[in-house]
Amino acid sequence: MILALLNQKGGVGKTTLALNLAGAWAAQGRRVTVLDADPQASALDWAQARSHAGLPRAFGVVGLPRETLHLEAPDMARAADHVIIDGPPRVAPLLRSALLAADLVLAPVQPSPLDGWASAEMLRLIDEARVYRPGLRARFVLNRCAARTVIARETALALAQQDIGALRASVGQRVVFATAMQTGRLAAELAPKGVAAMEIARLAAELETLS
Repeated sequence: MILALLNQKGGVGKTTLALNLAGAWAAQGRRVTVLDADPQASALDWAQARSHAGLPRAFGVVGLPRETLHLEAPDMARAADHVIIDGPPRVAPLLRSALLAADLVLAPVQPSPLDGWASAEMLRLIDEARVYRPGLRARFVLNRCAARTVIARETALALAQQDIGALRASVGQRVVFATAMQTGRLAAELAPKGVAAMEIARLAAELETLS
C-alpha cells in the first residue's frame, strides 16, 4: 500500500503521523519506507537525529521531493509492505504527483475553522486526481485535537459529512510527539503504554481495513 499524508496547509502534523505510523507497522514486522516529499525534509531530519543518537534504524526514510514521485514510488512499493509519503504543503506539482502515486490519501486536519479552506482545496485536488486514478481512496483524520472540546466535535462532524469522510480514529495534541520528533524517537518508544501510542495503533489498524 502507498499511503500519502497530504494537506495544502502546513503544520497539521503530517510528518509526525507518517513517522509514527511507519513505526507502528515496522514493529509488527512490516517492511516500511517513508518518502520525504516535503522540501523542508523534516522526516530526514528525524532520521538523522535518530542516527546521531545511536538508535537502530526503525524503517527506511528516503528524500524524494520530486515531481516524478508518482513514477518512482510504485517501484519502491514492490520491495515494501507499506510506502508512506510525507507530502508537502502548498507545492502543487509535488502534491499532485503524490496524489497520483497513492493508493490511499490521509489528510490530517486540526480542529480549527482556519483549516476549512485547506480541506476544500484537498477535496478538489483529490477529485482531479481521480480522473487518472479512479480507485484512489481518501480520508480525513482529526489530528492534534482535544477530543472533548466543542470545536473538536464540530470539526469531526463537518469532516464526516464530506464526500471522502473521516476516520473514526483521531490523534490528540500530546507533548510526547514533539519530544519524539526532536530526539529521533517514536511516541511508542518513549511511552509504550501511553495514550499517544494507543492512538497511533488505532489509526494504523483502521487504515489497514482500507488497504
